[in-house]
Amino acid sequence: MNIFKKVDAGIDAVFGGEKHSHSRLGRSCDHLHPLDHVANRFHSFAAPSTGNVKWYVNGCSYFWAVSDALEQARESIFILGWWLSPEVFLRRPPSKNEKYRLDNMLKAAAERGVKVYVIVYKEVKQALNLNSRHTKDTLEKLHPNISVFRHPDHAPDGHHLSTELGPAVNDLTNRDLAKASSSAIKYLYGSAGDVVLFWAHHEKLVVVDRKLGFMGGLDLCHPIADAHPGDADAIVFPGQDYNNARVFDFSDVNEWDQNKLDRTKTSRMGCCSKWSSGHQTEHSIANAYIHAIGAAEHFIYIENQFFLTASSDEQHPIANKIGAAIVDRIVKADKEVQRFRVWVVMPAVPAFAGNLKADGALRTRAIMQFQYSSISRSGHSIIEKLRKAGVEDPSKFIGFYNLRNFDRINTAKTMQDAEERAGQTYEEARKEHDAAGGAEDSVEGVGAGSTENHENDQRRAAKVGDNILNTISSVYMDGDRRIANLHWDGDPEDEIRAFVSEELYVNGKILIADDRLVICGSANINDRSQLGTHDSEVAVVIEDPAPVNSFMNGVPYRAAKFATSLRRFIFRQHLGLLPDQRCDEPDDNWHPVDQCPNKYDWDSPADILVRDPLHSNFQTFWELTARTNTEVFRRAFHPVPDDSVRTWADYEKFFESRFIIPGDEEDGKKSSKKKNKGKVEYGHIVLDEFPGGAEEVKEWLGLVRGTLVEMPLDFLADVGDMAKPAGTLNSLTEELYT
Repeated sequence: MNIFKKVDAGIDAVFGGEKHSHSRLGRSCDHLHPLDHVANRFHSFAAPSTGNVKWYVNGCSYFWAVSDALEQARESIFILGWWLSPEVFLRRPPSKNEKYRLDNMLKAAAERGVKVYVIVYKEVKQALNLNSRHTKDTLEKLHPNISVFRHPDHAPDGHHLSTELGPAVNDLTNRDLAKASSSAIKYLYGSAGDVVLFWAHHEKLVVVDRKLGFMGGLDLCHPIADAHPGDADAIVFPGQDYNNARVFDFSDVNEWDQNKLDRTKTSRMGCCSKWSSGHQTEHSIANAYIHAIGAAEHFIYIENQFFLTASSDEQHPIANKIGAAIVDRIVKADKEVQRFRVWVVMPAVPAFAGNLKADGALRTRAIMQFQYSSISRSGHSIIEKLRKAGVEDPSKFIGFYNLRNFDRINTAKTMQDAEERAGQTYEEARKEHDAAGGAEDSVEGVGAGSTENHENDQRRAAKVGDNILNTISSVYMDGDRRIANLHWDGDPEDEIRAFVSEELYVNGKILIADDRLVICGSANINDRSQLGTHDSEVAVVIEDPAPVNSFMNGVPYRAAKFATSLRRFIFRQHLGLLPDQRCDEPDDNWHPVDQCPNKYDWDSPADILVRDPLHSNFQTFWELTARTNTEVFRRAFHPVPDDSVRTWADYEKFFESRFIIPGDEEDGKKSSKKKNKGKVEYGHIVLDEFPGGAEEVKEWLGLVRGTLVEMPLDFLADVGDMAKPAGTLNSLTEELYT
C-alpha cells in the first residue's frame, strides 16, 4: 500500500463513523479492552488505590508546590506535558526567584544525581508555536541526567509524503489551518503505520521519586496588570509569560524574553490508544464522567476549558455523550420533582488571537459554534433537548458561566517621573529587563545581556516615590479595600484609561458531584479528550472517605472533606469571598501533600454562605453576583461575547466601532490611524459611557464582586453559521477542532 492510501486508510479508521460514543458505561465494548482493564472501575488501566491527596486552585499555589517537590527530589523526576517552557518561573516575582526557574531547578536536581525524564508533544510547527525542539535542546544540554523525548514524529515517511503531497502544504498558513485542504493536513500531520497522527499528548503530570504526583490542568490566575514603574524587578511575568492570546499568540517561544505586548496598554490572560501508547483504546475518563453525572443525587459542578458534547447521535461531528448524560439526569430530576443543579464554568472565548470577525478567527468562531450547538442551538443541544423532554424551564436545573476580571495598570504620574529619571520609557526598561533575564546567574544562553544599564536605570527610578498600587485586584475580593478610596497620582482622565479588563481564562478540567466525588485531570470536554482514540489524557477520580457535617437543600448532609472543601474554595473565589492572592505569600495550601494537608476555614461566615449549594439563598446570591458583574462589565468595557450582540451589525456597533482592534497596527494598514480615531485600546473603558468621569467609573466598577459572569448564550444567535463569512470547515478540521 503506498503512503497516500495508507494515510487515507488511517483517516477512515479514525473518522469513519461513530465507534465509541460512550453514552453508557461502555460494557458493549468490553471485548475491545485488555482483560485487566475490563476488571477495573471505568475500564481504567489502573485499579482503585488509597493515599493522601491535596487540591490546588490556580497556578500560583500549584507551581509553588511543584517547586517544593522538585527541590526535595532525590532519585527521579518524570514530567509529561503538552507544552513545557524551560524558562517558566515556578515562584514569582522572577527577580527574587531565579533558582526556581524550571530549567535551573532541573539542572540542580540533575547535579544532585536525580534522573530527569521529560515527554512533550511534538507539535506540527505550521499549526502551533510550541517549539518542543527548543524544550529538548535547552534541557538536555544542561546535564547528562536530563532526557527529553518528543512524540509523535509526524512525518516518519517524510520523503514519500513530500514526493506525493508536497505541493499541498502551500494550502496551509500559520493562522488558518481551518481552510487547509485535506491533503495538506494529511501531509503535515503524517502517519505511523496505519494511524494518522492528528492528535496530541495532552497530559499534565509531574511525578517525583515515584511517590509524589501532581496532576491536572490549572490556569495561571495572578493579577492581569503587571506594570511597576518604580521597580522593573517587581515584574511578575517577564517576556512572553505576560501574554494575552486574544491580542497576540505566542511566537518564537525560544526567544522567551521577547514580548510584543505593551503591558502599559494590554491586560494579561492567566486517554490513550494505538498512536499514543501502542495500546488498545482506553476511554475510562468518559466512562467516569458519564457515571458521575448519572449517579449524582444533588448537583454537578463542571469547570472546563471546552464544552463540546453531543446530546444525540445527530450532532455530527461531535460524538462524546456527556451532554446526553446531563440531559438524562435533569429530565429524571424534573419528572421526580427533585432539586438538582448543574453549573458549568468555561471560557467566554477560546484563547486564540484575533478579532472574532476577522478571516483569521475562523478556528475560534468554529469552536464557539460547536459549543453553542452543544449548549443551546442546533436543534439537538442540551437546552433544546430538555425542552423537548418537557422541562419547561431548563435554567432551574443548569446554568453556564464565564469568568472576567479587571485591574488598573499603573501608568500614573509616578511612571512619567520614573521614565524621566531613568531616561527611557517603561517599555524600553521592561524589554531591557527581559533581555537581561532578570538576573545575572541564569542558565547559559539566557540572560547573557548586560545588566549594567538596567541596574543604573533601576537606581534612578527607585528615587521616585510610588504610592500607587501596581494592582487593584483586591477591590473585588474579600477585604476592606474599596476602589473609591484608592489613590491615583495624576490626571483623572489618565486613570480612566488605565482600567483594563479581560476574560479570566478557564484552563482547569474538573467535575465535582454531590460534594463527595471529584474528577480532576487533563481531559477537556470534547472528543479530542474523551474518545480515547484522539489526544492522550490522564485524570483521577477522588472519593475521600473522611466525612464532614454539611447541609444539602437545607437538610443535614454528610459530605466528603476533599470534595466539599475544594468546591467551597472555588465557589468563594468566583464570588469574591476569599482574600486577594499574592504571588509571594504562601500558605499551607501551597506545599506538597507530603508536607501538610489542605487548610480550610470551616464554619467561617464566608464558608457558611457557600456550604449548601442547593439552598435558595445561595442560588440567589450566585445568580445576583453573576448578573451584576455581567452588567457592570457590559457598560464599562463592552466585552464580546455579549447577549446584546445577535448579528454582525450588532458586533460592529457594540465592539468594532469603539475599540482599536488587536492586530490592526501589525497589519500595516495606512488607514488605521484615521480608522481608529475616537476609539480606545482593546479591553479599556468605553469613555462615552461615563460622562461623570473617573469617580463615576470607580463607583460603577465598585459593584463588581469576584469574577463570575453569565455566559452570553444569545451571542450571534441570529447569524446562523458563525464560521462564515470566512469560509467553511472541511471534514478533517471539524474533527480536529472538536
